[in-house]
Amino acid sequence: MTSEKTSEQSQSSPSSPVKSSWKIWWDNFQILFMALILALLMRLFVAEPRFIPSDSMVSTLEIGDRLVVEKVSYRFHPPQFGDIVVFDPPPQLQTLGFTKDQAFIKRIIGQPGQIVEVKDGKVFVDRTPLKEPYIAAPPDYRMAPVQVPPGEFFVMGDNRPNSNDSHIWGFLPEQNIIGHAWFRFYPFDRIGTVR
Repeated sequence: MTSEKTSEQSQSSPSSPVKSSWKIWWDNFQILFMALILALLMRLFVAEPRFIPSDSMVSTLEIGDRLVVEKVSYRFHPPQFGDIVVFDPPPQLQTLGFTKDQAFIKRIIGQPGQIVEVKDGKVFVDRTPLKEPYIAAPPDYRMAPVQVPPGEFFVMGDNRPNSNDSHIWGFLPEQNIIGHAWFRFYPFDRIGTVR
């Protein structure tokens, strides 16, 4: 009886390492798959990395900066004055050849109902000149007063003379906004929240 048990154990033992290595592989695959799904969900609904390709937001953001764009907060409140938003090009930009996935980044200057005007090197909102210590250079153009329609925003780059923004192509529909620039993670000497 004892010898039968011993022979049974010796016959089953070679297959157990194969089963356990298969189980380890399967468990690792499931973990990797779940991590991939969570990363995709995070990118779709919570936050995503972005790269700054132009100098339109100098001096706040420079060419080559890498940012985390936060997508959750605008589900609870509308974008606010001064927010730096990333957005899909509105239809008027798409007709100029920009593709839908070619995201832009600008600062919100005018909210729905407000009147925006540019004159004498200054931006006026509701006839009050803005104090803007963050701009690289004042605007070198004039724009007649325009009222921001409901559900849309007036956006501008911080490098005012060198920005393809609302003073050229018009208003930004709220539904085109992807999220707001929240955190710069590169270059390392300028890591921090984007203000």
